[in-house]
Amino acid sequence: MAALVDRTFKLTIAYDGTDFSGWQIQPQKPTIQGMLERALVKLTRERVHVTGSGRTDAGVHALAQVASLRTPNWRASASDLLKAMNVNLPPTIVVTDAVDAPNDFHAIRDAIGKRYRYQLQVGGLRNVFDYRYRWHLYHDIDLDAVTEAASRFVGKHDFASFQAVGSPRKSTTRNVKVCEIIREPSMNGGGHLFSIEIEADGFLYNMVRNIVGTLMEVGKGKYPPQHIDNVIEAANRDVAGPTAPPQALFLKRVDYLPFA
Repeated sequence: MAALVDRTFKLTIAYDGTDFSGWQIQPQKPTIQGMLERALVKLTRERVHVTGSGRTDAGVHALAQVASLRTPNWRASASDLLKAMNVNLPPTIVVTDAVDAPNDFHAIRDAIGKRYRYQLQVGGLRNVFDYRYRWHLYHDIDLDAVTEAASRFVGKHDFASFQAVGSPRKSTTRNVKVCEIIREPSMNGGGHLFSIEIEADGFLYNMVRNIVGTLMEVGKGKYPPQHIDNVIEAANRDVAGPTAPPQALFLKRVDYLPFA
């Protein structure tokens, strides 16, 4: 009988993070990673570690999280793995793609960029089908000022002011390629919707939510758009705005070089 050989898979996963305590496994708490690994135990009869491209927080969602795993105990196709995992996952987690990957593929190490989407509602009635996925603001927001302020994040900067306290990294410099405001159709119940999308070569912990919170300070008229330059230069978390709530944040995309 031939010896079993490790296979590496790249998974793309969508999930609603409302009922989970984030990505990373935690004792006695439901997590995305925990649910994926539980499904794999049923399929492979072994504990398979699933590595996500990043650790989304409790309540944060993903349209296309990417994960990698290695196992010698799955002999069928990658597409069959996708189907089998989805049978064993809760309805709020779906593997949308699965492919064989090179043995050295690693979801964190090989990522070259990410794009996040943060969804907001200004004014109007609460939408019972959407409130779990937006930050609802009840005061006016100057979107022209927010748009100008957002443009000031683009480029290679030290984003220390937007890193959560207590989560130091070797470098706080990141290259933001896109920080744009996307206006959406008005709601039937009044108010208007918009999203902020940010794309970069990497993100610090809570960087997106801290950027959004700071942009909303500009939108409320507390500061002019030029204030962003001062916050970046300060490299001090106390100078930036509040952390926006988690339920409106989506990991939209993770980028990798094509497999050789």
